[in-house]
Amino acid sequence: MNTIHPKFCLNGIPFSSKDELLKFSKKNLSDTFLFLKDWFNNKSYVIVHTSGSTGKPKSIKILKEHMINSALATATYFELQDEEISALLCLSPNYIAGKMMLVRALVSGWQLDVVAPTSNPLATNKKYDFTAMVPLQVHHSLNDLHKVKTLIVGGGAVSRTLQEKLNGIKTKIYSTYGMTETVTHIAVKKLNNITSITNYFEVLPNIKIEKDNRNCLVIDAPNLSNTKIITNDIIKLIDDKHFCWKGRYDNIINSGGIKIIPEQVEIKLEKTIKQRFFISSKKDTILGQKVILIIEGSKMKNIDLSLLDKYEKPKSIFYLDKFTETKSGKVNRNACLELV
Repeated sequence: MNTIHPKFCLNGIPFSSKDELLKFSKKNLSDTFLFLKDWFNNKSYVIVHTSGSTGKPKSIKILKEHMINSALATATYFELQDEEISALLCLSPNYIAGKMMLVRALVSGWQLDVVAPTSNPLATNKKYDFTAMVPLQVHHSLNDLHKVKTLIVGGGAVSRTLQEKLNGIKTKIYSTYGMTETVTHIAVKKLNNITSITNYFEVLPNIKIEKDNRNCLVIDAPNLSNTKIITNDIIKLIDDKHFCWKGRYDNIINSGGIKIIPEQVEIKLEKTIKQRFFISSKKDTILGQKVILIIEGSKMKNIDLSLLDKYEKPKSIFYLDKFTETKSGKVNRNACLELV
């Protein structure tokens, strides 16, 4: 953990020691410095904060050994082990996705550029072999994505509308599945120029998956965690290497005895509603829970609900001027629900 790959460069500068790297980052990249200071200390772990998008934000310990294993798995899967790999970090180093870009570069010897997490980080003349973005950044970078050979997208669901815009772009673009506890992604699926109708998540090397009696994903990744990780993500298990994500178990709505997965309803509404929105529920004396639709922005005149089944159709529609977000930019569904 206290070594730097001899080929590693940060913003075009090579470093002969960790002290040089720390001195440079402290002066020029304060958030990067805070992580590097923890990375190069004598502890075997780092403290990482979860985003809070699926529950209350919390701090957890992640072993540096597991972070290195994750970094090497990504480099192997995407064939990013050549001598001169150029990469871009345009996410905040305060969260696991940004931290792992730094670790990948350090252990694999990438030439890493660090920029502020703006909406269009590719507004530059430079080209890169690899980078990671959130969907909002991808949306604002459509005309510049050709500058990247391989792009992974995480931190939120990629809408069908956005995915359709990615077709025809030569960049290899993947959606990722993962969380802080799994040291970022443990599975990816292709987002553009797909030839197969069955497009599922594929797990990275040395990872096994199964599902529990709730149909939720269970991850066995001994190189990333000392225990099996039991998630609240409902899946369709294809085989021990592939799965289809359906939604969150803790979001399930029980309306009159009918179980509804909000994320599946949202997929049906994506082409109808162009503003940000999500499906949730409120207590109801007859149904137990009634389905509601929450939309960000101005009131819509006509919303086509014809694609929804009888029990999926929202009983009420609410509008919020602005959705509440987590610190990492994800929609905070629980906070938004409290506002309505």
